[in-house]
Amino acid sequence: MTQAGRARPVPAPGAPPPPLLSLADLLAAVRHRRARVLLPACHPAGPEERRKAAMKIWSSEHVFGHPWDTVIKAAMRKYPNPMNPSVVGVDVLDRSLDNQGRLHSHRLLSTEWGLPSIVKAILGTSRTLTYVAEHSVVDPVEKKMELCSTNITLTNLVSVDERLVYTPHPENPEKTVLTQEAIITVKGISLSSYLESLMANTISSNARKGRDALEWVISKLNAELEELKSTREGMKPAMAAASTEK
Repeated sequence: MTQAGRARPVPAPGAPPPPLLSLADLLAAVRHRRARVLLPACHPAGPEERRKAAMKIWSSEHVFGHPWDTVIKAAMRKYPNPMNPSVVGVDVLDRSLDNQGRLHSHRLLSTEWGLPSIVKAILGTSRTLTYVAEHSVVDPVEKKMELCSTNITLTNLVSVDERLVYTPHPENPEKTVLTQEAIITVKGISLSSYLESLMANTISSNARKGRDALEWVISKLNAELEELKSTREGMKPAMAAASTEK
């Protein structure tokens, strides 16, 4: 069994994929990578690091027409949703408050990357199920949510590190700004730049689906709130009648 953090050799094209990691191996991998990933803040590679390694940087910014509190509630309840069926499982590993009142959540996501056939052929793997370590920090005082994630399987072939930050719009508190960045690195493979560009396009598509998913969750939350209000209003006459009878 491969030890956590030790890269496996790149398989030859057409070779059978290596066995799936056990849960113990996955948790060991999470612990091994926690120093880099599971931190209160994660920072993208600087210019010097980018020069030393071949990377594809993708970034975007989006404005939601909802207050920060609403968007964060939706982000915490994002999965499952019909827009992101590729996320097939979410396990909460740890959730706690620090001494500054910030909520830290460590989760393990099971995802189907859905790589194109040509990408799987070049990478020399047919496996698409990937595990992702995710750490989020919600600061209710500063009104900031930061989420960092990285894959912990297939790391000998490709690394995808993502960072999302949700903050109130600087000019309109009824809106929320989402900034998102991903660093894609394909390792030891020919045509790495081509593959990184393909994966960046996939991430861009998934990011749009993710934003649509948040809008879907917000609509769902609003519908639940309206239903509760209607139920409460419907109970008022009965409560008033009961009070009168007493």
